[in-house]
Amino acid sequence: MDTRNLAELYGSPLIDWARVEQRLSRGLEQAPGSAGPGRHTCWLATTNADGTPHLTGIGALWVSGAFFFETGETTRKGRNLARDPRCSLSVATQEFDLFVDGAATIVDDPAVVADLAARWAADGWPASVDASGTALTAEFSAPSAGLPPWRVYRLEVRQATALLTVDPGGATRWRF
Repeated sequence: MDTRNLAELYGSPLIDWARVEQRLSRGLEQAPGSAGPGRHTCWLATTNADGTPHLTGIGALWVSGAFFFETGETTRKGRNLARDPRCSLSVATQEFDLFVDGAATIVDDPAVVADLAARWAADGWPASVDASGTALTAEFSAPSAGLPPWRVYRLEVRQATALLTVDPGGATRWRF
């Protein structure tokens, strides 16, 4: 891992990546007033066919060193990722703002999809695995997810930047 202190000119210390992972592992609450600046919304940026950016809010889970999210394959973000898997995700927590760059791939392993469905259900979204075993269904999802089935995507983080929002402050970038 290559680590760079982006706030060295202010005398700020490096942020330890383990601190970031530890916080992400506690979860990112979505209910208004539950966390972050009011709540945690993850923002996903993909690239449209004409090269312009597409930014949308998503619900994401941090599991085993990667972000996971879901969407329909026919949604704009789904079509964008099928054409170009490179994307960025950002989230604000009480402790730091984080943005990551990487590539998203569809998860086809039924055991992983089932594990993630259980995690989302435990967090309050009643997701379950559909008949294919590789996609999700539920009574509802975000309107931007389209109709079910929803595919699960794994965002492998290649680069991350965190800006501390608490003392002692600081900004660090990691390349993995």
